[in-house]
Amino acid sequence: MATGSVDPFWGRPVERLDEQPLSRRETREDQPGTRNADVIHDLKLGQLLKHHWRDWVVIVILFVAYCILNVIHGFRRYVGEYNIDLLNIKYPFKGNTIPVWSVPIYAVLFPILVFLCYFVYRRNVRDTHHAILGLLTAVLLSGVITDVLKVGVGRPRPDFFFRCFPDGAPLYTTDLMRKVVCTGKASDVREGYKSFPSGHASWSFAGLGYLSFYLAGKVFIFDRRGSTWRLSLIALPLLAAAMVAVSRVSDYWHFWQDVLVGGLIGLIVAYFCYKQHFPDLSDEKAGHPFPHVGKHTQRSSPAVANGDPMVHGSYGGRANGGSSDLESGL
Repeated sequence: MATGSVDPFWGRPVERLDEQPLSRRETREDQPGTRNADVIHDLKLGQLLKHHWRDWVVIVILFVAYCILNVIHGFRRYVGEYNIDLLNIKYPFKGNTIPVWSVPIYAVLFPILVFLCYFVYRRNVRDTHHAILGLLTAVLLSGVITDVLKVGVGRPRPDFFFRCFPDGAPLYTTDLMRKVVCTGKASDVREGYKSFPSGHASWSFAGLGYLSFYLAGKVFIFDRRGSTWRLSLIALPLLAAAMVAVSRVSDYWHFWQDVLVGGLIGLIVAYFCYKQHFPDLSDEKAGHPFPHVGKHTQRSSPAVANGDPMVHGSYGGRANGGSSDLESGL
């Protein structure tokens, strides 16, 4: 396949580095006196992990924070005899259509499986590393944001009444506040104050939304050629995430506002996490992961000064398709 040709399966331009086996892809060592000034187009996994070690440390921190937020006691908004009907929280207490344990499977493991399948197809270590790193950042960051709001807002779920009073017989304090005195299981009651926003919706749109962006880049969705199958492909993950969000309302675990905000959190975070590692979907290099860029500007490199295409021209300059280098942003 010649340089600049179109991939027959994905329907998008093929980068020269993608056409070659990993062992033969070109890299450029630092020039003397440039102090790591050049772009290194492809790195081995160990080099990528070393370069992004801070990002992986943050992933661990986010995971620990998410676990802590799931076990702490959050704010319990006032629920009493005078407003229990106004809050509209007398829906039946039932199980989840989409179990909690299944969320990491379809929102994390399934996208990673897709990334690994693409790795088998292209043998691009950098693409797979960046895709997984961005995905984990998206789901964990959106999860932490969602749970911080959950424990801070303390909104009762639609099924709170029957969580609090399983037998349907309400009990209130004898003071003027007439606050609820729950007789239900303590863990069910504690979970009943975590309606806003929806964690299922947040995780679903973060993981599956990120997958949708990833696929959109790979099939080069905005190439102005038009293709129904490509549009349908990237819509499927979003449709699956939307159905998960809908199930949260029909299960009476969330109000529609909860799933709307949760979905927006997940999708917005997924977009910005994707943009950390891949260009805009309208970019001529959409779908190709950003190359490694040194700490200092490329202008100090003799290779750049001489117009070496492997350093300056193979990526086309800016992430948005401009003519300047990635690092300086000029």
